Amino acid sequence: MSTRQDTEPSPAIRGRDELIQWIAKGEKTPDLWRIGTEHEKFLFHTDTLKPVPYQGPRGVRALMENLISRYGWEAIMEGENIIALKRPDGQAGGTVSLEPGGQFELSGDPVVTLHDVAAETQSHLDQCQAIGRDLGIGMLGMGFAPTWQRAEMPTMPKQRYGVMTRYMPQVGSRGLDMMYRTCTIQVNLDFQTEADMVKKLRVSLALQPIATALFASSPFTEGRPNGFKSMRGEVWRDTDKNRTGNLPFAFESGMGYERYVDYALDVPMYFIYRDGRYIDVAGASFRQFMSGSLAAAQGEHATIADWADHLTTLFPDVRLKRFLEMRGADGGRARRIAALPAYWVGLLYDQTALDAAWDLVKDWTAAERDQLRNSVPGQALDASFRKGTVKDVARETLTISRAGLVKRGRRDAAGVDETRYLDLLDDIVSSGKTPADELLALYEGAWGRSVRPLFDAYTF
Repeated sequence: MSTRQDTEPSPAIRGRDELIQWIAKGEKTPDLWRIGTEHEKFLFHTDTLKPVPYQGPRGVRALMENLISRYGWEAIMEGENIIALKRPDGQAGGTVSLEPGGQFELSGDPVVTLHDVAAETQSHLDQCQAIGRDLGIGMLGMGFAPTWQRAEMPTMPKQRYGVMTRYMPQVGSRGLDMMYRTCTIQVNLDFQTEADMVKKLRVSLALQPIATALFASSPFTEGRPNGFKSMRGEVWRDTDKNRTGNLPFAFESGMGYERYVDYALDVPMYFIYRDGRYIDVAGASFRQFMSGSLAAAQGEHATIADWADHLTTLFPDVRLKRFLEMRGADGGRARRIAALPAYWVGLLYDQTALDAAWDLVKDWTAAERDQLRNSVPGQALDASFRKGTVKDVARETLTISRAGLVKRGRRDAAGVDETRYLDLLDDIVSSGKTPADELLALYEGAWGRSVRPLFDAYTF
């Protein structure tokens, strides 16, 4: 989740059109399109296999302090607490931030190629692993905490998480699990025009369950099979229906920036940020805030910074800000971190591929899209769809994505193009076995119905 930093005062919003224009300013010509990849990892102590608390000589803060002292990261503070890290001005590497339960996230820089994504990811992992060896901290790449109860999860000292923790149980049964026991890989991609945004949004919303199936890696809860391939995907089905889901309005005529703004204006807020503190306004809408009718924030005027903050608290399957954020995948190890952006870049960054992907999904009904979203967490590639399965759709999308990456023609120093990052996904479809299927087979076989070996097999 986003980390707020104090900046120059933000201008007050004078009208709804400014909100629309704020999003429209994200438009970029194709030569400026970039790839921003985010990935979260569970931290655990290698001797106890327990989650890592914030404080202490082997805590999350100690990990961050070592990143500062050894590798030149700079602290982002909230009061006395380090809550994130950034690179010094002019240096690449992205931002490190903390999710509510101590999940360790790299929000990567916007980069040009998938080769850059892989290099950035490996640099981050190398640094964390070097420090982790000294502190006895391991990193686990999967979508849901496999053994820990919610009560065992530590709490990170970010004020916004306190607001969310109080509010989540009022609007869904799984919101706290989402916050404290899930990990994801996400990718942020650009658009050229409003029409381009709409087409990409529709394609990626329709196909987000396919990504969920391909990356399904969360079949365990509290040390036992939970009946799902992607428990993370299942959790999102009952987190907060006001701010999650597949946005059926996006497929209606007239969809554009204005329609998304109207949706966002009525999604309940969590907070506003003033003078280094978060004011709890949970349940009120941004539309009410703009009208000056928030009881908890009398005298405060909505600013553009407030709008940018609010958009980060919407959690649809694909989120629109000044770019599009793909939100459907479970967490995974290094090859999967590169594979997710490869899948979406291939589909969305070449016009022929985008057109082919739209042709594939454009006649899917709202009921069929809902069917996919509801069935994939449990069945992944085996879920039925029309006259076949999700595996059939996944195979077709991978063919389109590979063709899109070939046309991009971006090669590394050895002359290898970006299609290499899809090989892992092709193997999954060819075998019909997701990461979750592999884990369940090991659990029933070589692991003797124990999840303990997972901490060796799925660590980074």
